[in-house]
Amino acid sequence: MAAAPDEHPAPDLARLAELHGVATSYRPAPDRTVQVPASAVTAALAALGVDASGPDAVRAALAAREHELRERLLPPTVVQWAGAEPPAALTALPAGTRLSVRTEDGEDREGIADLPLGVHRLTATAPDGRTATAHLVTAPDRLPAPPGRSHGLLVQLYSLLSRRSWGMGDLTDLAELAGWAGRTAGAGFVQVNPLHAAVPGAPTDPSPYRPSSRRFPDPVHLRVEDVPEFAYVPDRDRLTTLLGRADRLRADVLDKGALIDRDAVWELKREALELVLQVPLAPGRQAAYDAFRAAHGRALDDHATWYALTEVHGPDWHHWPDGLDDPRSPATARARAALADRVEFHTRLAWLTDGQLRAAQRAAREAGMPVGIVHDLAVGVHPSGADAWAQQDVFAAGMSVGAPPDAFNARGQDWGLPPWRPDRLAACGHAPYRDLLRALFRYAGALRIDHVMGLFRLWWIPQGSPPTDGTYIHYDSDAMLAILALEATRAGAVVIGEDLGTVEPGVRETLERRGVLGTSVLWFERDWEGDGHPLPPERWRADCLATATTHDLPPTAARLTGDHVELRDRLGLLTRSAAEERAEVTADTAEWLALLGSLGLLDSPAAGPPGSDEEEEIRAVHRFLLRTPARLIGVWLPDGTGDRRPQNLPGTWDEYPNWRLPIADAEGRPVPLEELVASPRLRALLDVLRPPGPSER
Repeated sequence: MAAAPDEHPAPDLARLAELHGVATSYRPAPDRTVQVPASAVTAALAALGVDASGPDAVRAALAAREHELRERLLPPTVVQWAGAEPPAALTALPAGTRLSVRTEDGEDREGIADLPLGVHRLTATAPDGRTATAHLVTAPDRLPAPPGRSHGLLVQLYSLLSRRSWGMGDLTDLAELAGWAGRTAGAGFVQVNPLHAAVPGAPTDPSPYRPSSRRFPDPVHLRVEDVPEFAYVPDRDRLTTLLGRADRLRADVLDKGALIDRDAVWELKREALELVLQVPLAPGRQAAYDAFRAAHGRALDDHATWYALTEVHGPDWHHWPDGLDDPRSPATARARAALADRVEFHTRLAWLTDGQLRAAQRAAREAGMPVGIVHDLAVGVHPSGADAWAQQDVFAAGMSVGAPPDAFNARGQDWGLPPWRPDRLAACGHAPYRDLLRALFRYAGALRIDHVMGLFRLWWIPQGSPPTDGTYIHYDSDAMLAILALEATRAGAVVIGEDLGTVEPGVRETLERRGVLGTSVLWFERDWEGDGHPLPPERWRADCLATATTHDLPPTAARLTGDHVELRDRLGLLTRSAAEERAEVTADTAEWLALLGSLGLLDSPAAGPPGSDEEEEIRAVHRFLLRTPARLIGVWLPDGTGDRRPQNLPGTWDEYPNWRLPIADAEGRPVPLEELVASPRLRALLDVLRPPGPSER
């Protein structure tokens, strides 16, 4: 429910909020401003450690904040972009202030000229004796650009089963798909869903966008037989039994119509990995493992400790025995020692998964892909998961990330993800963010950032409040982008921002200026500031990944036929009559098809209604994408098989099998990887985008 006018923040509270980056209003549309309830502002300030519980507290906090800002020499983090003028924080220092720098590599320097890229420690000493220190981020002016134009496949990895995987797609399936697509279809990349570690326990939340940890991958994606130690397990009889169970689990999905059961897959793989990890590592493997542990240090130790503790106390650390809710407590240290063998088990799993992820990227590059595997970074983590436990100091207690009401959801959204505190991030030089990016860039040719607008601001919702009663909290976007540019450049990786939906003015322009590609989905690309008609290809932006659909939208076949309207109607998700919805979708689709026809992109325009020649129409849609200047063009892999089912249907939970469907054909029959790559329909679709060979040029 919207706040009453008398709940609007008073002037002092509004000023205090402004100084801490807390919004007191927002604009969902250029001609509309919405005031934020005072209760949301007060709660957000409390989560930032600011007492605004009453007028006296507000005045005291405001005076303290204004005094702090007046007296400080430097903000916690300063950004120096390569080739740019010195930042305002430095030009505003008193004349005669001396600057010294301890570089990331431990070198001491005077001044900031010719500093190497990195995150350094800056010290300012003013003539009056005052001193201040800050993190100085020296970053390249732009992120790496894609090496030429390319097309690729978009797939939810769990859905990509082969006749060798154990009931869900795995990292060897990913490597095989990449090797095939690169060599036979000229593809430049394969984009997958987030592969972050999940919260354990049955039933596991199947959504890859609500992980336990974003810092480490999920071992459920391992191909167990490809772990080198598998060949040396002495108990071959037990392994044979487990492989037989894997055969049945796979057959249930591919041949009997069962849903993907991540919990069953993990239980089976865990049993097998318990045997595999009893095999001693060979010297070279041991050295590689030791290097991995040294590289990830305490973060890896915390991660493995949390998983070991869940085996004893359950997956919600808020309900663990006294002391174990603190990763630095004596009780946790004792538990870590007592569970040393289980900590070692989960540490090894993280290493093994990292290794197969890097192998998939190598396979993609060896197949000629200029980008390779595009990994997905979820917007946040589960409040009961490993990261929330290990990094409590940088998460905002009692807050959840979501979205305010908009044209598609009048009640707003609460994603149940605790947000990072911008003040704590700034104070530590955004170290958790840097470490997260470095971990992902180990095996990513490119990174897709879900809800990339979160680098600028996030909608915080106080615990117990509806999504309508939240507010935006601003982050140091300059620092977030600078660190992203720094780590992407070091990795030579491209970054794609998911910037669909409501975007704050200036954000897309800033992202484009820094080289972050956007996301453009065909059905949303209309001339919204003009006549509302489909946007012709030459007016699309170049710096984007252009696609026909996403995992949250209907596959193109369903969009063309209107099947998705029937599905949403059956599940009670429509906000108006099915007839009205169907009429609008039919008109929308017909308008797009008319544009495709007028551009000569339909080889044989269908005489019947939209969808009557869906394969040709789907190919025409992708010919259109190829006609745009988009640097990257993505093909939703199920579009190559005729699958009509979305992988995720927002607004549903048990009513629809979100995140549990294998790739299928138009009749809903699962299509294993071996059949998929031989599919004439998929090959015909990819031929639309395949670069011409030497004899065709």
